[in-house]
Amino acid sequence: MDEQEKELIERVLAGDSAAFEPLVTPYRGALLGLALRIVANPEDAREVVQEALLKAFRYLRSFDPALSFRNWIYQIAVNTARGFRKRTGDERRGLSAAVSEWNPRPDADDLVTGHEKAQARDRLRECLDVLSDREREVFWLREIEELNVEDTARVLRSSSISVRVHLNRARRKVLERFRSKFPDLIGDPR
Repeated sequence: MDEQEKELIERVLAGDSAAFEPLVTPYRGALLGLALRIVANPEDAREVVQEALLKAFRYLRSFDPALSFRNWIYQIAVNTARGFRKRTGDERRGLSAAVSEWNPRPDADDLVTGHEKAQARDRLRECLDVLSDREREVFWLREIEELNVEDTARVLRSSSISVRVHLNRARRKVLERFRSKFPDLIGDPR
């Protein structure tokens, strides 16, 4: 945890509730993206993020400063989104809507057209639909949010071995699906 986060947490715990906003602002976009991948509806995702931020504020005293604040707040968001799905009866959500909303991080050297990006999103959606909920969560946190294995395990309250197993399965399933759906895009695997 960096010094600025540590200082902001100390200020919030000392009663300066205004310090909470700059503490969580850097994570809002990622939290919204993560929630959207789990609940698949932009309005529901915003509600989940609001609820997760309220929980983070309420339980900030229980945060262990020796750990990563980012992982802690991601964990709250994942658990809140899962709870939302259970409450609304949407246990098996379709990833299609979530991937449709996904916009990869812009790159200064990005020369890909809007059409090509839309095509890539469609292909990704078709390939990720084969994953279980756990595989999808692991795949998203590792491959899209770029968390390492240990951080992904903490966020999902899982073991590192479980993350590796689910990630390996997810990668294999996505690759198999990609090969079968888009053989023209993948060269000969030999």
